[in-house]
Amino acid sequence: MPKTKIILPGGAGLVGQNLLVRLKVKGYTDIVVLDKHRANLVILKRLHPDITAEYADLAEPGEWLRYFENAEVVVMLQAQIGGNDLQEFARNNVNSTRLILDAIKTSHPPYLVHVSSSVLESVADDYYTNTKKEQERLVLESGLPGLILRPTLMFGWFDRKHLGWLARFMNKVPVFPIPGQGRYLRQPLYAGDFCNIIISCIESDRPTGTYNISGQEKVDYIDIIREIKRVTGSSTLITRIPYRMFYSLLWIWGLFDRNPPFTTQQLVALRAKDEFAVIDWPGIFGVPYTPFAQAVEETFTDPIYSKVELEF
Repeated sequence: MPKTKIILPGGAGLVGQNLLVRLKVKGYTDIVVLDKHRANLVILKRLHPDITAEYADLAEPGEWLRYFENAEVVVMLQAQIGGNDLQEFARNNVNSTRLILDAIKTSHPPYLVHVSSSVLESVADDYYTNTKKEQERLVLESGLPGLILRPTLMFGWFDRKHLGWLARFMNKVPVFPIPGQGRYLRQPLYAGDFCNIIISCIESDRPTGTYNISGQEKVDYIDIIREIKRVTGSSTLITRIPYRMFYSLLWIWGLFDRNPPFTTQQLVALRAKDEFAVIDWPGIFGVPYTPFAQAVEETFTDPIYSKVELEF
């Protein structure tokens, strides 16, 4: 299996960087990462100079398409997660997917692992949710052999958007604001576990179908913040502020930041009372579950990867 040629579109982000570390531990070397985030590609190349990593705007046809020749596995990771521009979501979640699917519709198509999102089971109605729904529809209608995984909110090494950003923000401010009472149920998923699920699929009989991959524990948002504070040793004061005030502050922030780390749409999604089904993915994929507290420890105390900060 380590001789398998694996392509990671969008592989310079959270899942891709975590997956690459674990693939190399398993002995895989024929890996190609395609991404348009130059700064994060530089970080990836510094950590893995032996891996092919190329700049590619996956929403536009280009030289990057040649890498899919003779590919045996494609793990589709590219996604626009945050921001306030609908066109950016459409380009990076939908247009890019069309091009990749066209590239791998050959007589011997590779095994496709599409990383979708739990938001498809959510009540949220925002740019991310709607374009991820369209993205998954394209994958299903392609008829290509493969698997769809719908993870909940993920955290781990290289986390620039979720718990990682919260930890960095926490270390910069004397007061950490919590919207409302902070009792917003989350089911955070450790990226290490999720990547091991992907590897299990590659190395097993390559299952097909759609799986909702949720964190095994249900944790309130405020308790996630408290756990980050404990592990990182932060001295910030956690304080609750009214929801409407929090929303207004985010809205003002969005006027000055084209790609804010947290948006009003994400705040509304945070407040949505979503609860995702928890399937027995440890039994289905043969991947042990890492308890939340242990996963947070690993995320913020690893001597190498906890120190690496990706850019937005």
